[in-house]
Order: sequence, then structure tokens, then C-alpha cells
Amino acid sequence: MSAMAVSHDGRTVPVDLDALSGLRRNRLPFLRKLTRRGVSKPLGARIPRFSGTVLLFGFMTLVGVGGYYMGGNDVVFREAWGEPRDAIARAIGLGVDRVQISGLVELRQEEALKAAGVTDRTSLLFLDVTAVREALEKLPLVKEAAVRKLYPDELSITITERKPAALWQKNGELFVVAADGTPIDRVTDMRFARLPFVVGEGANLRAGEYAALLDAAGPLRERIRAGSLEAGENWTLTMDNRVRVKLPSGAAAREALARLAIFERESRILEKDILLVDMRVPDRVIARQSVEAAAARADMLKNKAKQKGGVVL
Repeated sequence: MSAMAVSHDGRTVPVDLDALSGLRRNRLPFLRKLTRRGVSKPLGARIPRFSGTVLLFGFMTLVGVGGYYMGGNDVVFREAWGEPRDAIARAIGLGVDRVQISGLVELRQEEALKAAGVTDRTSLLFLDVTAVREALEKLPLVKEAAVRKLYPDELSITITERKPAALWQKNGELFVVAADGTPIDRVTDMRFARLPFVVGEGANLRAGEYAALLDAAGPLRERIRAGSLEAGENWTLTMDNRVRVKLPSGAAAREALARLAIFERESRILEKDILLVDMRVPDRVIARQSVEAAAARADMLKNKAKQKGGVVL
């Protein structure tokens, strides 16, 4: 089938109506695809279901969280329950309900827990074992530490302590020192009172030598309260009655202590009214009396001289 149509220049041209109809039919599938792709689909049909509910819930959550923090409630929560993430972890059974600490000798368990920062608000899940170990090793008494998590709710801590060897007094301050003389910590309580007590410059470095002297003192050991290093060489012992005993240097000091023990057993020399016993001369013992004892001795000699008709000059 054909028809006539007028072109743009005014001429009349034939038109094949069958061909034109076929062209329109060929374009229909393309138009249908555009329709299926949503070109003409309503906006409401293209939005996912429950999107409005989700957006509303998110907005309300944002407002609630913002108001919570602006009102300072987060501070109150942390003071009562700790960090929110820790509180959640504890709620599901991942708290720190048991702590095993091994290796404690001088260090107290509460001191270790305080240094580690482990409290009833700590959770095992978010505990930083490296930070705990480093915090423990900052304690003067701790040489090294190992920390392990044992899920679900247990923490294991193993501590290796430095071994205190003596108390050392310098410039009025008192320190605990190791066997090699390294200061461990200042003394703040009486837990180290049983340790040997040394005084003076460099005495901490010779604490082992002083301990050997105490071992050689035999029965006098319990009466020795302190050892002062004089001029970096000789030890001067302070006894429990404040009598001072000067010892020679080196190995001769142990021999002098053995002689002093004999004198004490035979003559109770340390019980007399004296201030000092000098053992530095190998073949003699020199004792210095107190002022009162010296005056009393002088009066005694004067009286004896008068009784014999003599004169005391």
C-alpha cells in the first residue's frame, strides 16, 4: 500500500505505508524496555520498603546519643561502669573475673593490680596485654612480667622480681638495693626491715661483702644493727646498744669479728659502759669509755689513791 506525501521543497512523493508500519513495530520493544527500566515508574515504587522506618530510627538514635554526651551522662556512665565497650563485653561474659599472679615475693598483689590497671570494670576482650606488661615492668621491684588472656574471663600474670639484698642509707634517704648494689626503690614501709643495713658512699656496691661479715659474726650477728663504710675501706658496725665496733679492711675484718665474739663471751666487753671498740690493730682491743664512765673511773682511782695515802695527779 502506498500514498502520496509532500516533501519540504513542495514536491509530491509516494510513501510506502507498509514499510512505515513495520518501522513502528520494530521500535515498540525498545519503548517497552524503557518502561520496564523505570523511566515512567512512580517514585514511591522505586524506594525500598521500610526505608522511612530505618531513617527515622537512625535520626532518633543520633539525637539520643548527641543529647547523652551533651548532658555529661557519658562521664557518669564511665565512672560507674567503665568504658562502654568494656561494659558490653562484661555483659556477654568477657569480663575479668579471676586474676592469677605468680612470682610475688616482696610485691603485694594489690600493688601489682593497681600498676596493671586491672579493676572490676576491665574486660578481657579489650585488655591490652602489652600495655599491662609494660606498666608492671615500670615497678622498681619487677624485673620482667608476662601477661596472658585465658578466655572467657581469666587473666594470668607471671612476675620475676628483683631480689633485694640490703637497705642503703645515703644523704638521709633510704633505698632498697639489689645484690649488685643497684637501687631498686625508696623505702616507704617496714617490709624490708629484716635486710642488712649499710650506710655511706659506695656502701651499696659492697653490700655482698657486708653480708659475708654478718655470716662470719656468729652469735654476734643478731646484735649488729648497721654497717657504715668509712672512707670507702673499713666497716664500722653499730651494735644494738649503740656501741660502735671499728673493723680492719679486707679479710682481716672477719678475723676481728671472731676475736670480738670471744671477748664478748669471756668478758662481756660490749655490755660495759663504752662507746667504741677498735679492732683495727691485730694484737689488741682498744675500748673508748663514755664521758660518764671515764669520770667515774677517775673518781674511783682518786679514792683508791687517797686510801693508800698517795696522790692522784
